[in-house]
Amino acid sequence: MDYGGQSIPVGGLAYYMSPPTSFSDIWEDPIHALFYVAFVLLSCALFSKTWIEVSGSSSRDVAKQLRDQQMMFKGHREQSLLHILDMYIPTAAAFGGMCIGMLTIVADFLGAIGSGTGILLAVTIIYQYFEMVYKEKEQGN
Repeated sequence: MDYGGQSIPVGGLAYYMSPPTSFSDIWEDPIHALFYVAFVLLSCALFSKTWIEVSGSSSRDVAKQLRDQQMMFKGHREQSLLHILDMYIPTAAAFGGMCIGMLTIVADFLGAIGSGTGILLAVTIIYQYFEMVYKEKEQGN
C-alpha cells in the first residue's frame, strides 16, 4: 500500500492515537479504532470545557453578564443562578466538543480528502472570515 511519502506509526502510543487508514483496518484491529475514538472524543470534550473557562463563556462569566443586564431565571433566587448555569454550561460544552470530535472521526474513517481535523479547521477559519466581513458590513466600514 502506498502512503504517499507519509510516515505511518506501526506500534506504541502513536499508533493508537492515529486514525485507522481504512475500514478493513477497523475490522482487523478494533482496539485501535476504539482507542482512537475514545482519545479524540475525550480530548475534544476536555478542550471544549477548558476553552469556555479561558474564553469568557464560563458559568461565572455568563452569570455576571445576566446580572449586569438584570436578568434572572423565573422561580430562582439570584444566588442560585451560578449553580443552575454550572449544571448546564460545562455539560453543553463537553457535548458540543464531542460532536465536533465525532465529525472529525467520521471524516477520518470515510477517508475524506485531507484529515477530518484539517477539514474542521478549514471550515472554522472560513466561518471566522465570514463573521468578520459581516460585522464590518454592519458597522458600515
